[in-house]
Amino acid sequence: MSVPPAGIPPFQLLLEGDDEELELLKRKIERDRGFNCQFYKDKCLRRRIAVRMRARGERTFADYGSLLDRDPGEYDLLLDTLTINVTKFFRNMETWNAVEQQVAPHLFAGPGPVRVWSAGSASGEEAYTVSILLREWAQRNGRTADLARLRITGTDIDRRSLEAAERGAYPELSLTETPEAVRRRWFSPGPPFQLDAAAKQGVRFVHRDLISGPPEAEQSLIFCRNVVIYFDREIQERLFKRFHDALVPGGFLVMGKVETLIGEARTLFRSVNNRERIFQRPA
Repeated sequence: MSVPPAGIPPFQLLLEGDDEELELLKRKIERDRGFNCQFYKDKCLRRRIAVRMRARGERTFADYGSLLDRDPGEYDLLLDTLTINVTKFFRNMETWNAVEQQVAPHLFAGPGPVRVWSAGSASGEEAYTVSILLREWAQRNGRTADLARLRITGTDIDRRSLEAAERGAYPELSLTETPEAVRRRWFSPGPPFQLDAAAKQGVRFVHRDLISGPPEAEQSLIFCRNVVIYFDREIQERLFKRFHDALVPGGFLVMGKVETLIGEARTLFRSVNNRERIFQRPA
């Protein structure tokens, strides 16, 4: 068991050193829960594990591993912390405005299916936001018949989040960036605020590891916002190539505002709106 050197705050050490103990903990998490920590940036992973270690008063990675054996329920809290399940309906409204203006008209231009993938969908706010936005766009533009072609898939590794997405009931915090007219039209009075059944039509949620699981295919639009940034460069490049291959020619990719295309991906996509991080696979 490692013991923090005298005079150094114990949790400061969690951000560096103890590589062997951390590696053993990562293997344990994967063995026990099937969650692969190997792809995360080291400092990001350390900070997030440290959140739970502070909460439980454990000073070393080895001690925390022992706690997980004694209290398996801690795994749910740990995985919730590691999977970064912070999301809201219509988060960053300017991005959604850009999607409505620059992407939506193209999605229904052809006769085929319109498939949307919310990668890292957490508790479903993003996937359902897409549903609401496209349904309102179709109604305003006399294209409601085309909604029968719309299929939205949300994927995530956190089963508890996916169960919450299926229920479609949300706290006030999830709606703080939602326009009031949208709240009145698409949600019951709350809390909790129950999503209208019409917005759930054509939306499904699937448990899937973004990196090692099979990607969706033939997608018209992919959202992956504020997820890729937590992985190391090699995995980021692999994911961008996956997204490119998953899109139909002319399909769109929406990323988080703090993320950017790197490596080969810069040649695979063209920028549609660089400020809002909207890119397109060339037709």
